[in-house]
Amino acid sequence: MPSIVRMESVDFRYPERQIFSGLSLFLERGEVLGLIGPNSSGKTTLLKLMDGLLRPQRGRILLEERNLDQIPRAQVARKIAVVPQAMEVPFSFTVGEIVLMGRAPYLTRFGWEKQKDLDVAHEAMALTDVAGLGERTFWELSQGERQRVLIARALAQEPKVILLDEPTSHLDINHQVEINELIRGLNLQKGLTVLHISHDLNLAAEYCHRVILLHRGSVFSAGVPSEVITEENIRRVYETKVLVEKNPLSGAPRITLIGKEKMKPSGPQ
Repeated sequence: MPSIVRMESVDFRYPERQIFSGLSLFLERGEVLGLIGPNSSGKTTLLKLMDGLLRPQRGRILLEERNLDQIPRAQVARKIAVVPQAMEVPFSFTVGEIVLMGRAPYLTRFGWEKQKDLDVAHEAMALTDVAGLGERTFWELSQGERQRVLIARALAQEPKVILLDEPTSHLDINHQVEINELIRGLNLQKGLTVLHISHDLNLAAEYCHRVILLHRGSVFSAGVPSEVITEENIRRVYETKVLVEKNPLSGAPRITLIGKEKMKPSGPQ
């Protein structure tokens, strides 16, 4: 399947340090791609580069074979939507108002929303099961509900690609599963291409078609979860020992942490 986003030999650095040097990777059309790796490995920076919020100092990023730097921001926003970890809302916006913000790329500078914009926003709210929350303010909601609203706002952009920055990092187990089921369902129903940053290797293994493991600004490993999420790769990248087995229900890799005390040889009995 052809790629919808491709990064070719990308260099990027912040003033204080180099993040990527010669990074190349791709996002296949219609896949759910998990991006994993330790803290400071460049995951969020990669997401911002892919959305055009940051520009590489060298190399290029292609969106549907067009150089991202040459595409107007409004056009990029019609193709790529970002779901952040959290959103600062300084005013008492309602859920309906926040979701409708996703229509901004389609509005003229001083234009008002049309009926189509309202219809698209309502459909996005229905798909994410927040239609009944439309009149409530964002800050009244639970963390799980807020995350669904942010996904609804992204859907209102009618994108081809959704980039999610650790969408389940502040959620309990139940809501983590719900959000991942929602993302995978949207991928199947709407044909959305998804890049999903995750610190939870078990969730990435269960819900992603393919996984990229970043380490020190480079692609350490890429492929289906069973090829990437291995005991050796985790030991080398995360510097910790784990047990990786096959989930008997799904067949995906299942990671079990091994405490340091349990790794010590036992003394004489």
